Amino acid sequence: MLKTILFILEVIVSLGLISTIILQSGKSAGLSGSIAGGSQAIFGGKKKGLDELLSRITAWLAVVFMVLTLVLAVMR
Repeated sequence: MLKTILFILEVIVSLGLISTIILQSGKSAGLSGSIAGGSQAIFGGKKKGLDELLSRITAWLAVVFMVLTLVLAVMR
């Protein structure tokens, strides 16, 4: 019973982790991104807010996913 609940929770966390990673904007878009990204860094065009929030959520979901995976591995 507990294994099933943990497994369902792990699936939900993994879907959330995938979603938050996909929603984040890329750091560079190839060669043109490195040229344009350099100018954005100089002029302070860094997007805060949503990207920062998604980064924190991703980190927390990754930690929860690793802990759940270890617990499920030990239970088997």
